[in-house]
Amino acid sequence: MKQRTLAREVSVQGSALHTGETVTMTMKPAPADHGIVFKRVDLPGSPELRPRVDQVTDLVRATTIQVGHAKLHTVEHVLSALHGCGIDNVLIEINASEPPIMDGSARPFVNMILQGEPVEQDKDREYFTLDAPISVTRGNSSIIALPADELKISCTSADDRGIHTQHLSLVIDHDAYMTQIAAARTFTIYEEIEELLKLGKIKGGSLDCAVVIKGDKIISKEPLRFKDEFVRHKILDIIGDVLLLGMPLKAHIVATRPGHAINAELTRALYEKLLERKKKPARKKAVSDSAPTQLRPDEASLDIMRILSMVPHRYPFLMVDRVIEFIGDNELVAIKNVTINEPYFQGHYPEAPVMPGVLQLEAMAQASGILLLRGTSVDGRTPFFMSADKLKFRRPVRPGDQLVINAKLTKVRANKIAIAEATCTVGGNVVSSAELMFTLADAGGGE
Repeated sequence: MKQRTLAREVSVQGSALHTGETVTMTMKPAPADHGIVFKRVDLPGSPELRPRVDQVTDLVRATTIQVGHAKLHTVEHVLSALHGCGIDNVLIEINASEPPIMDGSARPFVNMILQGEPVEQDKDREYFTLDAPISVTRGNSSIIALPADELKISCTSADDRGIHTQHLSLVIDHDAYMTQIAAARTFTIYEEIEELLKLGKIKGGSLDCAVVIKGDKIISKEPLRFKDEFVRHKILDIIGDVLLLGMPLKAHIVATRPGHAINAELTRALYEKLLERKKKPARKKAVSDSAPTQLRPDEASLDIMRILSMVPHRYPFLMVDRVIEFIGDNELVAIKNVTINEPYFQGHYPEAPVMPGVLQLEAMAQASGILLLRGTSVDGRTPFFMSADKLKFRRPVRPGDQLVINAKLTKVRANKIAIAEATCTVGGNVVSSAELMFTLADAGGGE
């Protein structure tokens, strides 16, 4: 995919959320490899800031970056819009220390980008593609980033009382971002407003730019834009905060009760991986580096060491402990032992731990992927999980349960697409089920 910038400059004016200042912000076209640069035109010398996680100085209800004496508050909504709309190169001139809050969402900035007419440039876009899981925990919040060939976010938003618990899992592309995420507004708990004012925050806050939660009531100037608007805004913030990596990301992020502080911890861990990767001399991948070990037709079961020799997944994301048996060429039975030591139980949920449905789906996908490696049915190709259909979650899965995963290969089309049916049971009762689609790619044929 090519890098993108704007065809023409566009401006917006409004009030900043935390400082209350009136601010004008202008987005201007920039050449390939320029990156995203903020320029404080109100300061002597018009200093420039290239937003990166190592510049973060404050994470109380916003993301603040600083270079020298130049500081910018609440950059996450602008960065989110740029990340979500696929803009790589832009100069953002701003005459105050904080972008305007507008309506509390990223939609006004998306509208700016569309008015500026995104255009492709002659250089390819560079992504950071995660190659191993990363997990960070902060109190009752946690985020796991997993290898993926796209940006996907599975997020659970909840307050301490459990009144407004919401969950959403979404692949983030331009259309999904603009239609499903950008319009979600920032929100706050009514009881927290006084403390934020004491901290010198939200001087420009009002019901024009935020939703307020008071008990089980929603206070806003307009109805909620989505029934699950809160979790959508949490995803919006994650998309903005991870762009502090300095480039777009390909990973599956599983977040429970995220906020700017833990988002920054994840981005910092990703940034450290990026720096390590840049220090290592590049080497050409051999086919043996990425080709999975195929199953032998005579193997009737697999222990954990054999599974580890075949699949790329590792802690905390290996979701199959043992393959009990293969039934013919196209079916298997596997198990996943669910223990209280699973890292996601720290935040999902401490008072009543429940295995996230998305991880049950992953267990079914991993079991089906192992099945696809049996014998020569995929002709040496690597199976990549693409999508799930007919997905149902019927009962909660708790610590101490043993998931029994039944996977059955139903179709292989032109040696390129494979479809499997899978169910998870606990004690003989079905807890989840899905129809899964895989693409079969040549081993070693990509990043």
